[in-house]
This record gives sequence, C-alpha cells and structure tokens, in this order.
Amino acid sequence: MSEEETRQSESSPEASGVTVSDIQELIRRKEEIEAQIKANYDVLESQKDVGMNEPLVDREGYPRSDVDLYQVRTARHNIVCLQNDHKAVMKQVEEALHQLHARDKEKQARDLAEAHREATNHGQSQGLSPSQAFAKVNSISPGSPASIAGLQVDDEIVEFGSVNTQNFQSLHNIGSVVQHSEGKPLNVTVIRRGEKHQLRLVPTRWAGKGLLGCNIIPLQR
Repeated sequence: MSEEETRQSESSPEASGVTVSDIQELIRRKEEIEAQIKANYDVLESQKDVGMNEPLVDREGYPRSDVDLYQVRTARHNIVCLQNDHKAVMKQVEEALHQLHARDKEKQARDLAEAHREATNHGQSQGLSPSQAFAKVNSISPGSPASIAGLQVDDEIVEFGSVNTQNFQSLHNIGSVVQHSEGKPLNVTVIRRGEKHQLRLVPTRWAGKGLLGCNIIPLQR
C-alpha cells in the first residue's frame, strides 16, 4: 500500500463523522494527485515522448541511449501508483457524499418537522398566510450543497438569506448572497406542496460547478 493509500485509510469517512470540510479536503487531495500525474507525464514527454508503453530497448535489444531510463522508469512507476491513489480518493469522495447525505437526512427531517410546526403555530397565532415566493428550484445536482441541505426540485423560495419577496429584483440578488456566504450557513425558506419548510444551506465548493449545485429561476407573477 502506498503512502497516499495509507493516509486515505486512516482518514476514511467511515472512521468518523463526515463534514463538508472533510469532502473539501478529499477533493483537494484528488486535485493534488492529478497534478502529480500530469507532472510525471510531462517527464515522459520530455524524454522523446516515450509515453507509458514505448520500448526502452533498441532494435538490437540494448537499453536506449537517447533517453534517461531511470527517469522514464520512475515516472511510469509513479503514474501507476498515483492512478491507483486517484481511484481510491474518488471512491472516498463518493462514499463521503453518500454518508453525509444519509447522516443529515434524518436530522433534516426532524428540523423540517420542527420548523413546520413552528411556522404553522406562528401563522395560526398571527392569522397570517404563507409568504409569497419569488423564485423556484428548477434542478438539483446529486451530492451538491443544495441536495445535502434538503432542497428539492419545484421548491418555491420565500426567503434566501437576506433576499425575500420585498427586495428581490433578479437572480443577481441571490448570486451576490451566495458569493458572500461561501462556507457560511444560509437560512432558506421554501414552500413545498403548500407547506413552508426552513432549511440551512451552506454555499460550498464541491466536485460540480458553482457553490450550490442547483438551478433557480424567478417566478412570473
């Protein structure tokens, strides 16, 4: 087992509770390995572009004198080991995302139920109807921060951090809040099948695009 695999085993997501920071660290490690793989391929290209499979002996069976055989063999060995490490890290990322989602799902269900009861009780005591939504969730990428937070397709957004129906002008309002809230929890209130739900969404860099991993469209009123 390589040193990289040993570190992965010691920091396996099954060994402790997974956090968004843990997933970010795994992604950072993945990018480091990819950079190392590229660096070793650059070494091969610098040696007459020998690649991974070109022979290192001449037609007469003697070691080639036009390339640095030690560098080529070392780079090839490193690439094989790093590719194995890369596969292991990708598996860790996938397992961590599944574990984080499964662990948070039950807690989110309890939080949503409690938030719904509080919202219902408050509305009944104040004689208020649900607030008006100004945007809608059009799509969500699996494993994204939006998915982990519990957002669902067709959720109608009533509040997104400091943005609400009173001050919403365009999607740039939401984009600005997201950019200034990276790594910080945002309170998001949505209406789902006629019921109000309160979520906590943390804009985070992840394996996909953007900080949310969802597409939001404005509602036409």
